[in-house]
Amino acid sequence: MNLSEQLVATSMPQHVAIIMDGNGRWAKKKGKIRTFGHRAGVKAVKASVSFALKNGVKALTLFAFSSENWNRPAEEVGVLMELFNMVLGSEVKKLHKNNVRLKIIGDTSRFDKKLVNRIREAEALTATNDSLVLNIAANYGGRWDIVNATKSLIAQVQSGQLDMADIDEEVFTQNTCTADFPAVDLLIRTGGEYRISNFLLWQIAYAELYFIEEFWPDFDEACFQLAVSAFNERQRRFGKTSEQVS
Repeated sequence: MNLSEQLVATSMPQHVAIIMDGNGRWAKKKGKIRTFGHRAGVKAVKASVSFALKNGVKALTLFAFSSENWNRPAEEVGVLMELFNMVLGSEVKKLHKNNVRLKIIGDTSRFDKKLVNRIREAEALTATNDSLVLNIAANYGGRWDIVNATKSLIAQVQSGQLDMADIDEEVFTQNTCTADFPAVDLLIRTGGEYRISNFLLWQIAYAELYFIEEFWPDFDEACFQLAVSAFNERQRRFGKTSEQVS
């Protein structure tokens, strides 16, 4: 039995989220400009999707572009938008062929019309696929998600669709960007940084956190396997004692 089969035989996280960090530093180490690293990171995205499909992960959420990333140099932001557009055009049919549903989470209102249309087309094409949900967080922030959910709940209360007394954690969750998916089980961050960076703040309340030194372009299926192996070595208690879980 190989390592991948062993992981499936134990416990596979149903929802994995990844902060894809270190593209720029990876490129700098190689004497290249930062955008070279972003282009190289596409390979790691493909490897992550491949691993998730092979091993029964139900949802994979990748942090592609945060709401704070607009503060980066205009040239880098432009390349990221161009890369996002290009990948949507070249990879969506492959995702569809592999029964992967693509969903973009975040505030897309700031994207140009061409990109928004491409997002809508990609989501429509893959809408009924059910082997894996691939969430791409673009112009996303955890605080924005929470504020947006709060506004939605207020509107529902004001319109009479919802009674304020009925609002609980489950109802709140149903108004976030990831309402259709299980809570995050495992959060991985590459690049050697130990921060959450405003990513899925509501959804990772009980996630296991896994930080690695490898930069994102070097992240492959073996790295993903190690992360899941570490996940399986931990005891998830959700407020209970070790004895109760055992």
